[in-house]
Order: sequence, then structure tokens, then C-alpha cells
Amino acid sequence: MKDFHCCATCIHYRVEKTSSGTKRYCERLGYETNPKWQFNCWTPTETVKKLMDKQQSKRD
Repeated sequence: MKDFHCCATCIHYRVEKTSSGTKRYCERLGYETNPKWQFNCWTPTETVKKLMDKQQSKRD
């Protein structure tokens, strides 16, 4: 999980392009965030879940 856990891989992470630049934020919390940040409320996307499962199966 540590290899994947960051805001950019969460289901709530959003990016909006505006005339003043790019806004990256957590849709659930409503705060601006950085793609590399980590929070305990992280919920991985389905793609990330599959990658995590694949990595775990290689370790087993």
C-alpha cells in the first residue's frame, strides 16, 4: 500500500483547469491538495486496487 498511497490515486482526487491555473483538490473534503500528499481517508481507485493486488500476489 505504501507504494500507492497518495492523493492522486484516491477516488476523491480531482483536477480542474481554470483560467488562473490548475486546481487539485479532494472532492470529499473540499480542500486543495497535492498529488503526493497522503491522508488516512484515502480510498484507492479500482485501477490502483488491481495494481496493489498484483504486487501482493508477486510477493506471495
